[in-house]
Amino acid sequence: MNVLIVYAHPEPTSFNAAMKDLAFETLSSRGHSVVVSDLYAMGWNPVTGEGDFTGERSDPTRLSIAREQTYAIETGTIAPDIAAEQAKLADADLVIFQFPVWWFGMPAILKGWVDRVFARGFAYLAGRKYDTGMFKGKLAMVAATTGTSADTYAPDGIDGDILTVLWPIHNGLFRYSGFDVVPPYVAYMPGREDEAGRTRQLDGYRQHLENLESAPRLFFHAAEDYGPNERLKPGVLARSGQQRNV
Repeated sequence: MNVLIVYAHPEPTSFNAAMKDLAFETLSSRGHSVVVSDLYAMGWNPVTGEGDFTGERSDPTRLSIAREQTYAIETGTIAPDIAAEQAKLADADLVIFQFPVWWFGMPAILKGWVDRVFARGFAYLAGRKYDTGMFKGKLAMVAATTGTSADTYAPDGIDGDILTVLWPIHNGLFRYSGFDVVPPYVAYMPGREDEAGRTRQLDGYRQHLENLESAPRLFFHAAEDYGPNERLKPGVLARSGQQRNV
């Protein structure tokens, strides 16, 4: 496979960096081609705006990001830094987001990468979402660290089920654009672990990576489970873990 690791942590000696390096080594050793986008090292600009478009705007009087993204993709006038990341994403069979969970989500630099790179016309269009998403056939996965324990992210934990915390990424980004989603690997509070504990967490991540091809995928309801109002049809049992029957 061609693998893209999108890495978002400012400290080269962090546990996130160790996970990123381990993923590169493990996947490369298994014959995969691995590319890393190190967003902090790249000085990635996370702010979308008119600078994302190098040609004439579709509407110079009012900036609509979605409309101008679509037009720029159609005309080949998307900014060069975005185009370079889109080329990596287009080539990838597997995408891994490597990041620390900050305030129950991605660091701003990674969210900004998504805002700019997952552009309308490239990552989605009307009628090209979820089951018919533009990245159908590709795999995606979250690899993350937390500052608190696995207990806090248990279904009855104070921070809520980790799969609920990651739902906006798993469903709202990956599945929305067509990816099949591999269960995440979360290293819980490595900063409070001793060296042996951190080694165990890295060993667990190595095993997770070695079993990617056979790992079950996260469940998402298929399009036929929804009615014309895009709510689950009566009688369909909500199984995603984040949706519920009402």
